[in-house]
Amino acid sequence: MTENNVETMLQKCIELAQEKKGRDIISLKLKGLTVICDYFLLVSATNTRQAQSICDNIEEKMKECGNAPLRIEGYREGKWILLDFGSIVIHIFLEEEREYYNLERLWGDAERLEY
Repeated sequence: MTENNVETMLQKCIELAQEKKGRDIISLKLKGLTVICDYFLLVSATNTRQAQSICDNIEEKMKECGNAPLRIEGYREGKWILLDFGSIVIHIFLEEEREYYNLERLWGDAERLEY
């Protein structure tokens, strides 16, 4: 996937998270820092149902665009849901989980953009 396609996909995922009232949305550009992916997208939710709703919206709309996630983890519990799109990994957290794991600090060298 080209850099432009990845950034277009990232922007679409941000919009889809915002549609379901995702909060404190941040992207971390990991390209060049790790081989895991090019971007992490971090999104906060106020409760498990909202986290699942954000996940459902992103999964459904991205599938319609031909970009199904490679895997989804943590959906049932809804405290920290991970959607893996290969170049982009989306983390949807309950606020207390996000504070505890603090990926922003862990990946402090990454370029960070807030939405």
